[in-house]
Amino acid sequence: QVFPSQDPLDRADFNAVEYINTLFPTEQSLANIDEVVNKIRLKIRRLDDNIRTVVRGQTNVGQDGRQALEEAQKAIQQLFGKIKDIKDKAEKSEQMVKEITRDIKQLDHAKRHLTTSITTLNHLHMLAGGVDSLEAMTRRRQYGEVANLLQGVVNVLEHFNKYMGIPQIRQLSERVKAAQNELGQQILADFEEAFPSQGTKRPGGPSNVLRDACLVANVLDPRIKQEIIKKFIKQHLSEYLVLFQENQDVAWLDKIDRRYAWIKRQLVDYEEKYGRMFPQEWCMTERIAVEFCHVTRTELAKIMRTRAKEIEVKLLLFAIQRTTNFEGLLAKRFSGCTLADGTVKKTEVPPPSANPFLEDETGTETDEIVIEKSDTDRPKKPKVPDNPFHGIVSKCFEPHLYVYIESQDKNLGELIDRFVADFKAQGPPKPNVDEGGAVLPSCADLFVYYKKCMVQCSQLSTGEPMIALTTIFQKYLREYAWKILSGNLPKTTSSSGGLTITSLLKEKEGSEVAKFTFEELCLICSILSTAEYCLATTQQLEEKLKEKVDASLMERINLTGEMDTFSIVISNSIQLLVQDLDAACDPALTAMSKMQWQNVEHVGDQSPYVTSVILHIKQNVPIIRDNLASTRKYFTQFCIKFANSFIPKFINHLFKCKPISMVGAEQLLLDTHSLKMVLLDLPSIGSQVVRKAPASYTKIVVKGMTRAEMILKVVMAPHEPPVVFVDNYIKLLADCSTDTFQKILDMKGLKRSEQSSMLELFRQRLPAPPSGAENTSSLSLSAPTPEQESSRIRKLEKLIKKRL
Repeated sequence: QVFPSQDPLDRADFNAVEYINTLFPTEQSLANIDEVVNKIRLKIRRLDDNIRTVVRGQTNVGQDGRQALEEAQKAIQQLFGKIKDIKDKAEKSEQMVKEITRDIKQLDHAKRHLTTSITTLNHLHMLAGGVDSLEAMTRRRQYGEVANLLQGVVNVLEHFNKYMGIPQIRQLSERVKAAQNELGQQILADFEEAFPSQGTKRPGGPSNVLRDACLVANVLDPRIKQEIIKKFIKQHLSEYLVLFQENQDVAWLDKIDRRYAWIKRQLVDYEEKYGRMFPQEWCMTERIAVEFCHVTRTELAKIMRTRAKEIEVKLLLFAIQRTTNFEGLLAKRFSGCTLADGTVKKTEVPPPSANPFLEDETGTETDEIVIEKSDTDRPKKPKVPDNPFHGIVSKCFEPHLYVYIESQDKNLGELIDRFVADFKAQGPPKPNVDEGGAVLPSCADLFVYYKKCMVQCSQLSTGEPMIALTTIFQKYLREYAWKILSGNLPKTTSSSGGLTITSLLKEKEGSEVAKFTFEELCLICSILSTAEYCLATTQQLEEKLKEKVDASLMERINLTGEMDTFSIVISNSIQLLVQDLDAACDPALTAMSKMQWQNVEHVGDQSPYVTSVILHIKQNVPIIRDNLASTRKYFTQFCIKFANSFIPKFINHLFKCKPISMVGAEQLLLDTHSLKMVLLDLPSIGSQVVRKAPASYTKIVVKGMTRAEMILKVVMAPHEPPVVFVDNYIKLLADCSTDTFQKILDMKGLKRSEQSSMLELFRQRLPAPPSGAENTSSLSLSAPTPEQESSRIRKLEKLIKKRL
């Protein structure tokens, strides 16, 4: 591995015999054996020389190693000595630096202490002089100078908080506090003198002294400022309490405008006379307005409790409208910064919504409810989300909103009665096929009224009144569903007598059988479209109500029951349409079952009863489709329900066709195929635009009509041999019911004795394993068929192809 070699002599698995055979592969090569021997001997001598040289070279290795180790030890000792010298020098240098910097640190500390002492002495001098000046200026009522000086003294005094243990400092601090207390009492006395609680204001108006006093009050205890504001506002509103006492005519709701006109005049008067006396950051104008609102709310609540029986809806809404307008005016004029500690909670901005009920919420006056024909203004706009003053006065009206709720209950009841009367007087809406059917106009009117009620009530309150209004909405949604929609659905009649077999077989008797007229079908579709509109809009109404109401009350709003009611109306309407078309087809199916199918001699075109069924479908379905164009899914439901009703009924009538000859079965199979094609085309029958039928509907038709075809194919099959017939039945119908098998035997016209043996064989073949079924099916396929049977089937296939 250390010295790679290709020489065979160096290999670990060296074989002398193989090596010699390699050197002398043939007998002729032995001629040069001497030459090969000499080469090997020469190689051996060279190896001996190399080994000898290496051995001799290792003789002095030990002595050289010891000498090198001694030299390394000496070098390490020298290096250690040098390191120790460097360390000693570093320690001496550090000691020298400490001695040099010790004096510098002492000088630095002395400088810092001296600076602090000088600064403290200056502050002490300023404090002592400031306190003396403050006391002198206080006595002379020089508030302008005091305002600036007092702030400075207070700031300087903060530097001596840690020196309060020194008697002199504590004495100065007490003098400052005494001066502040004296200033506060003196300023309050000056304001009391200028604006006495009793009597009129001083004719001279505000003075510069009071203006400077307000600046001083900003520096004093905040309670002084609050006391000044409280006394001034109280004195300013004292006249209001007298003018609008509970026993005064102007205090009632019909003259609520005068309250707001009075405060507007007072605010203008304040701005002119006292606007410059109080600092701007005091927001005195806003504080006066806010206190006026609190007083007004209390007074209005008191007087409304006393005269609750006199409150009418029109009067209440008038007062609320004027109040909310005033609150909106306050929001435009003031920021609401003084409400931070008040009881009025700012309204959170609701999240944006795609709900249609949000449209035109802040619309014009025409969007508002008109309870009576009157010139009385109504609340123009709903609550502005960012109005901090919303409810500051109007909150007092909330306990009396039951008057409004009762009024809406009455108005909605009258509205429903008017809808009923209008429907009876004007009749059903005119068919509007071009627009996909007509929605009853009363439906839109109802929800427009609902929207206006909701917007108005949310402006008045977002609490319990909204829940009460929701209950009213639920009540009249149900009434609308039953009185207007369900109550006007055409009534079905069960009388279908008086029709003979002969008349049923006529080609054009279909127009005489239809139960509902064109107008009645359009009315049912119109009611269905209206119910669907109501269902969707009720869901939007529920979402919007939840947005308007307080978060804690959202779970109490649930219109699921009303939506279920409209779903029932839709289901009933579809069922009526299905029953009408189904009943129209009944006479034709009855005629089919009463025909003498054993006497049919040849297979012709489709039978008259098929033509009759197709005629009824072509009469009804286009009308229904065109009137339900805007609600396509419900037209699909109609098609599915009709298929689910008609196909089982058709199969039941097939079983009544007995006995059936071979030719009769072929004719029935042709008729069944014709009906299958018509049913598959039913969703777009009579339409210029051919649209593919829904997969769910196609699946139902194919499954049901294929079963009918299989029944007829079983009837057409020969019943000999019985085993093949039974296996064919199981294969084609996959029906394990003995009743169905019995009906098939009746259709074939077999005798009772033959039926008994067939039924017994059928019961025996039912539990057979799938492999057995496969064997029998193959047997049935390989069983010989009579020539007549084969010929008739081929004719039937040709007729079907020709028909298609």
